[in-house]
Amino acid sequence: MKLVHSGKVRDLYLDGDDLLLVASDRLSIYDVVLPTTIPDKGAVLTQLSLWWFERLADIVAHHVVSATDVPAEFAGRAMRCKKLEMLPVECIARGYLAGLGLKEYEKQGTVSGVALPPGLVEGSKLPEPIFTPTTKAAVGEHDEFMTFGEVVDLIGAERAERLRELTLAVYTRGAETAAANGIIVADTKLEFGIDAAGEIVLADEVLTPDSSRFWPADEWKPGGPQLSYDKQYVRDWSATTGWDRTAPGPELPPEVVAGTRERYIDVYRRITGNTW
Repeated sequence: MKLVHSGKVRDLYLDGDDLLLVASDRLSIYDVVLPTTIPDKGAVLTQLSLWWFERLADIVAHHVVSATDVPAEFAGRAMRCKKLEMLPVECIARGYLAGLGLKEYEKQGTVSGVALPPGLVEGSKLPEPIFTPTTKAAVGEHDEFMTFGEVVDLIGAERAERLRELTLAVYTRGAETAAANGIIVADTKLEFGIDAAGEIVLADEVLTPDSSRFWPADEWKPGGPQLSYDKQYVRDWSATTGWDRTAPGPELPPEVVAGTRERYIDVYRRITGNTW
């Protein structure tokens, strides 16, 4: 195998005609990879993604060839995937207002050019889910909001329309499925590529604690930060350290590592109904 790319969390290897996507235990916040890893994180991301890929296959094809035909040292946290031409857009769907979307709304009443009603607060449910794409930044750089028109300019109108349609369809299915188990999917980030036949395919990870905001529905209360089953817990901790959000990031204390691991595993259990 040949290592062809090392991202914030995943390493990509070329193995014959396939790609091997290996999820590490690395954690990134604010586009900075932290020096402390979270045990079992890579396995949780992989297993939850595989669970979702199966349940979304009637909406959009996915890139997974096999979850078992992987080297033993990567078992449980790797997927054998087909090669794709990745599209240069981070496809984000938002059903609630939080994070950078909230900051963008507070500045100008829009997110990625989508106008929202006045008077929304942190944690507000949006009238309907919206497509809020961003650029796809390199490691250490920051994604920037894009308008739909900018996506059209970048990849063409037909593909842009299809990305918006698929992103919102995946989010809607994911939100409905998670809601049945008491979890709000506030937002999620997806990646798509083009296969050899020219079809758009869902790739990378899907509806995980790294790519989504998961909130317990019975704790949801608009007007402030929400209890989260994702890396917002680490973001909130980092705000207490005086860190300026530039590399290098701070070391995580043991209690934050343990708390993050438990949140990732807990939301996996709650969404899938599986044990860990």
